[in-house]
Amino acid sequence: MASSFTRMLSGRNAAVVLASLGAGTLASGYMLSDSGVAAAERKKMYPPSADYPDLRKHNNCMASALTPSIYARLRDKLTPNNWSLDQCIQTGVDNPGHPFIKTVGMVAGDEESYEVFADLFDPVIKDRHNGYDPKTMKHPTDLDSSKITSGMFDERYVLSSRVRTGRSIRGLGLPPACTRSERREVERVVVQALSGLRGDLSGQYYSLTQMTEHQQQRLIDEHFLFDKPVSPLLTAAGMARDWPDARGIWHNNEKTFLIWINEEDHTRVISMEKGGNMKRVFERFCRGLKEVERLIQERGWEFMWNEHLGYILTCPSNLGTGLRAGVHVRLPNLSKDPRFSKILDNLRLQKRGTGGVDTAAVGDTFDISNLDRLGKSEVELVQLVIDGVNYLIECEKRLERGQDIKIPAPIVQFRK
Repeated sequence: MASSFTRMLSGRNAAVVLASLGAGTLASGYMLSDSGVAAAERKKMYPPSADYPDLRKHNNCMASALTPSIYARLRDKLTPNNWSLDQCIQTGVDNPGHPFIKTVGMVAGDEESYEVFADLFDPVIKDRHNGYDPKTMKHPTDLDSSKITSGMFDERYVLSSRVRTGRSIRGLGLPPACTRSERREVERVVVQALSGLRGDLSGQYYSLTQMTEHQQQRLIDEHFLFDKPVSPLLTAAGMARDWPDARGIWHNNEKTFLIWINEEDHTRVISMEKGGNMKRVFERFCRGLKEVERLIQERGWEFMWNEHLGYILTCPSNLGTGLRAGVHVRLPNLSKDPRFSKILDNLRLQKRGTGGVDTAAVGDTFDISNLDRLGKSEVELVQLVIDGVNYLIECEKRLERGQDIKIPAPIVQFRK
């Protein structure tokens, strides 16, 4: 794939970058501050083996993939934004495991991280995305909502429907690594673009710095706003720095189309509503996302994307589509059946608590969503969720009638 460093130098920041760098620095391919140079030289006083993290009790994708030889090759490399391997893996070092999911254990600080540290990111991506090989495979994109079928769930079981993704602004550092000025630039660019939305997508931006605690908590309780960054997965990755500076939420007047700004990613784009009309939720999602991208591009910016990784986001788990289509669904009988987990696995679905990734299920209501992000298109993933949730509901109905259920055949994640 083309060098992101080359793309950045040819973009809007070229003049600033060239003016601020000496020829020797450009020749090396790194943009190092004085402190960055000093840190790099200091590291060379010790062999990589002296810095290798103790991962013996860890259970995440990074810990499974990282070896002393990979660490030795990558430890002293830096991206053009001065982001290091140790910064990528810190969240996985500090968080050996998670009670509800197997985490990735590393994050990107910028678009170039996926290239500079590919020796580690590639096997982690392959592990997390069920064998997807970013060296040889290409990711499909499809935002044609008219292709969806059977997108209306039985609302006696499905309480709400939601589709979300993330988008990153090319040329600006990702949340773990961005400067305050970059974070504020993300906010400025996105909010300015969103002011151009019209019709049922028109709405307003609410900055966290201008909200009262009560206003924030009300939006969190209603599942509209991201929570405060208390998860150690976020804090260890550096995403909670300067909170709540340059963070906020934009939503349309009906609160069915929302954009989170500067949480885990530059933006999180969400379409949601109560009830089971997933087809309508996805139609609004596709239409809104295309319009947001158009408005961003009109202002001279673009999203991070490449043909192998799809849309570039902070966590490798969200590469590709970045899409999570989910429902809150009541499954009182099926959830007690010992085959429930196997059924979910074969359908490529995952369950969470209704409060998010850090919560267990309460009672018999679950957040069920697609497990995969990369290797299938948006349309394919939403259809997978629709078909899978309809199968779960049918199992629930059969158990209500005292009838038996079957474990479905495993779904192939992608076409190689």
